[in-house]
Amino acid sequence: MERMVYINSYNLPEIDKKEVFRYCKSEENPALLALLDGCISEMADKLSNKVCFAKTTVKIHGDEIDLGFARVRSHSLAICLEGCCEVIVFAATVGAQIDRFIEKYSIASPSRAVMLQALGSERVEALCDAFCEEMAEFEDQRGNVLRPRFSPGYGDLPLELQRDIFAFLTPTSKIGITLNENCFMLPEKSVTAIIGVKKK
Repeated sequence: MERMVYINSYNLPEIDKKEVFRYCKSEENPALLALLDGCISEMADKLSNKVCFAKTTVKIHGDEIDLGFARVRSHSLAICLEGCCEVIVFAATVGAQIDRFIEKYSIASPSRAVMLQALGSERVEALCDAFCEEMAEFEDQRGNVLRPRFSPGYGDLPLELQRDIFAFLTPTSKIGITLNENCFMLPEKSVTAIIGVKKK
């Protein structure tokens, strides 16, 4: 099907250190704060923060959802998209560099690798938030509101929907995300999701 896929890059807000510590399941202390600051300095200019996205129509019949590029059965997603006629489908990544640093430190400094994992998780969530805020402002001008983003693997939405999303958005050529045979993405700090668009 014909579609226009857009690519955006983002300058993200400052790192939420409390959120990083939540991801690594640790309490803040001076030693860990120093470790986090070192990781932040090391990754400062190495994250790509890119999103590719497209809009498509959606039709819902019970738990059966027709996304235009794929048909899927999901009670959870059907509830999330109730009343929507369109969806925004997106893929986001902070890039491969952080994966390389995590691998580098996984043996040499496991604690640093764990902190980088948490930092990467905070950054990709911040990227998704920045994208969703931008889309919400755009759709608000069109008299629409956005539903919460919903990713394959959440609730009863099959992870296998990733294959259809990749065929639709082609994020490998656009922002460098690949999909393995188990439907997991590389770089690891990447997200795909569907956002319902609903009239106010």
